[in-house]
Amino acid sequence: MASGRESWSSRLGFTLAAVGSAVGLGNMWRFSYMTAENGGAAFVMLYVLMTALVGLPVMLAELTLGRGAARSPVQALIHYGGRPWGALGIVFVLAGVAILSYYGVIAGWTVRYGIEALTQGFPADAGDKFGAIATGGAAVAWHLGFLAVTTLVVSGGVRGGIERAALWLMPALGVLVVGLALYAATLEGASAGYAFYFQTDFGALADMDVLKDAAGQAFFSLSLGMGAILTYASYLSRDQDLPAESVTIALSDFAVAFIAGLVVFPLIFALGLQDEVGGSTLGALFITLPKAFASMGTAGTVIGVAFFAALVVGALTSAVSLLEVVVSTLIDQTGMERRTAALVCGGAIALLGVPSALSLDVLGLVDQVGGQLLLILGGLALAIFVGFFMPDPTGEASEGSRFGALLFAWRALLRFVVVPILAVVSVYTLIDTWNALAALVAG
Repeated sequence: MASGRESWSSRLGFTLAAVGSAVGLGNMWRFSYMTAENGGAAFVMLYVLMTALVGLPVMLAELTLGRGAARSPVQALIHYGGRPWGALGIVFVLAGVAILSYYGVIAGWTVRYGIEALTQGFPADAGDKFGAIATGGAAVAWHLGFLAVTTLVVSGGVRGGIERAALWLMPALGVLVVGLALYAATLEGASAGYAFYFQTDFGALADMDVLKDAAGQAFFSLSLGMGAILTYASYLSRDQDLPAESVTIALSDFAVAFIAGLVVFPLIFALGLQDEVGGSTLGALFITLPKAFASMGTAGTVIGVAFFAALVVGALTSAVSLLEVVVSTLIDQTGMERRTAALVCGGAIALLGVPSALSLDVLGLVDQVGGQLLLILGGLALAIFVGFFMPDPTGEASEGSRFGALLFAWRALLRFVVVPILAVVSVYTLIDTWNALAALVAG
């Protein structure tokens, strides 16, 4: 590890922080909705397959690169590949900036919903409520407030800020999600929700759009392609078991997403709101579910506040990892003191997010570019680098691992499975991004 570089105080601290990076707002609804819309259990199988064939190899690549170089993304890639590869690190940083700029807006809505539900209850006219608060000055203010808290955590450092927050927040998230799932199981009509969630259409396995969605979900959900896992790994000790950590993070991330589906669908079906579930992640989180909570009276307020508390925790831990990518890069590039770097980066990203707080169309475009296109392209380039150009990645990954003998196929998997799959997904994502840009210009 680079001299003077910060480090995690414990394996548990790193694991919880890495899981916190992976677990976010997407786990609490996006996975559930995509499962229901893309073949049910068949999509889950495809998602697990994509996680195994694409997600885990790329995660191990990020862990290996970060721990080996003990530097943030730009310097880590320069360390192993020379200055031209530093451009890939810049892509990671840009992805983190773009995602956090609009993620803070959505997280701001989440915090506001939770606080107002606690003090005022959920409104019966949830659609009008969301339309009124989604954009404008108040949306900007809540966005800035959320990023201020994120900046405060990151400014505390790896141990005093990020790890300390993860040690408290991630167990709380687990308790909230499991408790909500147990409650949802007691509702009359919950079985219809389970049936909808677990419907199986094996024809979806051959649908290229479903494959793209499964690969994209695996990437976004695991926080890959944005340098977050790489940056966290740069604070690891040499005796950490990287393959084991990859599996632990992936399984924990999947567990939260899967259990969240056991909350959402039984709740919606028990209250007869299934016809109001549309293709919008935002619509489900901020219109359909609040309407469900409002119809449940006092119990709905309690359950709804707990649900939004879980959303806030997931949003904060993910936002912290995104900001840390940018802050760590600035520190490595300039030698700037951490608190100053956190204030500079947090403030700049907060300002960049203002247009997304003023327009849902802008937010959607930034999501398409940063949350999908840059992630996939960054993951593809990383797989190419580690698969073909990094000196002895297998030796680095096997150090400290009980499973070193099983890594013989890892580099081949990166070369001949991950790269072709991500190349195909990249083409589809480029088309989607172009269409989104054209729609915004035309509108």
